[in-house]
Amino acid sequence: MQKPRFPITDDHMHIDPVNGIGINAVKEFARSGGTHIFLVTKPSWSFGIDAVRPDDFRPVFEKTIALAVECREAGVTAFPILGVHPAEISRLTARMSLADAEALMIGALRVAAEYAMNGEAVALKSGRPHYEVDAEVWAASNRVLASALQFSAECGCAVQLHAESGPCADVVGMAEGIGMPVDRVVKHFATPDTPLHPSFIANHESIPEAAEEGKVFTMESDYIDERDRPGSVLGPRSVPRFTLRHLEAGRLSEEAVWRIHAEVPERVYGVEITL
Repeated sequence: MQKPRFPITDDHMHIDPVNGIGINAVKEFARSGGTHIFLVTKPSWSFGIDAVRPDDFRPVFEKTIALAVECREAGVTAFPILGVHPAEISRLTARMSLADAEALMIGALRVAAEYAMNGEAVALKSGRPHYEVDAEVWAASNRVLASALQFSAECGCAVQLHAESGPCADVVGMAEGIGMPVDRVVKHFATPDTPLHPSFIANHESIPEAAEEGKVFTMESDYIDERDRPGSVLGPRSVPRFTLRHLEAGRLSEEAVWRIHAEVPERVYGVEITL
């Protein structure tokens, strides 16, 4: 395989060897020109885990770290992002109180932060439900999110947020109040109006214009790697394919490609992205 001319980085990808095609998705990404991925923890239920205490999330985190090693062996540099999917709160409250679910999620994020502190992860994952919930669940989810911001500030790492569509502007005040740099708070599946760091889905129509204006953003596939949902979000080849299409059509310059796929993620996550 010919060496790429520049890095192509997917800012949010899942790999699931249990429910999906696993490392074969990474190989597809590489064959299409992809070089680096931010490998995001899947929900605990993807691995059949019904967590009752924070340490029950360790197998999920350690599997993500092990998968990152497999990605590197397949020729793609992978950076683990560990945390708790915000939809966990809905599953957990089906079998425990809301207060216990909140405490469990915060405890699991504290465990994830241990790995970040040790250099085994580059960011935490948190957020709040992207679907309608009652006021009590929303308030609890915001407390979980605030804890993730606090742990990220303490670790000196970034945090990725899975949240409702839209700017999530209120998170700015939450982050600033605890000393978490807003430019390291990544809004996964972002819209252009967010004041947080936007990670745009690869087919987002705003990418060429945002690049032309020199805006700071990254690109993602949100590939979920589940056989029973093959058409959900985008495939593993999408970030390289859309990047190269824009480049060939003159909608992105090589300078913009380097900025989007190397310079910006290096600053946000504190990693090194090289070929």
